[in-house]
This record gives sequence, C-alpha cells and structure tokens, in this order.
Amino acid sequence: MAFELPKLPYGESDLQPVISSQTIGFHYGKHHKAYVDNLNKLVDGTPMAGQSLEEIIKSTAGQADKSGIFNNAAQVWNHTFYWNCLKPKGGGKPSSALLGKIQSDFGDFENFKKEMVNAALTQFGSGWAWLVADAGRLKIVKTPNAEVPFTKGQKCLFTIDVWEHAYYLDYQNRRADYVNAVFDQLTNWDFIEKNLG
Repeated sequence: MAFELPKLPYGESDLQPVISSQTIGFHYGKHHKAYVDNLNKLVDGTPMAGQSLEEIIKSTAGQADKSGIFNNAAQVWNHTFYWNCLKPKGGGKPSSALLGKIQSDFGDFENFKKEMVNAALTQFGSGWAWLVADAGRLKIVKTPNAEVPFTKGQKCLFTIDVWEHAYYLDYQNRRADYVNAVFDQLTNWDFIEKNLG
C-alpha cells in the first residue's frame, strides 16, 4: 500500500494571517507531497513498502546508505505531525493539568515559551524545535534537517518547523516573527495534551 499525503486538519486559508494560503499551498501541496512521492518511489518493491512510517524511520536512522529513505520518511512524518500541532485561533495557554506540568518542569509558562522560541531561533539552518516527553519530564530539543526525536526514545508532543519554506513567503528572514506568531496564535494545546496522554 503506497503512502498517501494526509488531509490537512483545516482549510488552506484557515491559518491566515499567521500562515498564508500561499505558504500552505507550497509547503503542504508541493514540499510535503514531494516527500510522500519520493518515499513511495524509494521503497517500492522493497520489504519497507509494507512497513509503517515509524518502522521505516527507526530502521533507517543513522544509516548513511539509507539516508534518502530516512529523510523522505521522516519529513512525511514530521510535516504530518506539524500540521496537527497547529489550529485556527489556537495559542493562549493549555488546560490547568498541562500548565501544571509545564510549570513543574520549566519554572513557569513564560520560561517555557522563551526556551521553545529560543530553540526554534537557534536551530542553525533547516530543522525543527520540539517539545518532548523524556523519562517523565518535559524537555525542549531541536533537530536538524529531517531528524526526529522519537529515534532517541523521546515522545514528540509539539513542533515548530523552521525550514525556510515554512515561513519565507510570509516572513522572509524574520524567523522570530513567524515562531512567535505560531506559538501565540496557532498552538494546538488539545493535540499536545493528547500526545502527552
């Protein structure tokens, strides 16, 4: 069964004005679709064709001879996860249970936001900033290119895509404006709570 481009959880214009429909059109409709198409070509006729994305990612992580498969599979997974991390009229603060966990692990909500934004801004070049659960604690990590924290045993809860194609049409070189706007106005706290379990 070939991998398919998953449906967006909202319309292409529903994240405006933070993320334009033009950006979604290119980011989802071109970049994300290309990763899906490339992955299907790379695994066609191999035992990986019947595996889940997670299985492919875990079995190819860190293997130079499988980097093409890993990069495309991980980017399909990362982007699908990212779209679900966002929602129209999101942002604000989470429910009291999640807020309590954030305060316990980061001191307060403002410090958590500062660390999350800093991770996104200091990721050199292309990559991702993540909120993860690791050994019962919330942590913020960043990964380059297609890397994904679950290959290191961390549970992904939330991410911000900082590849330039995620924001350049709308923000040009103002990555900080994009990151802050996404965090403040689009964060899907319900999805984060569901991931935390």
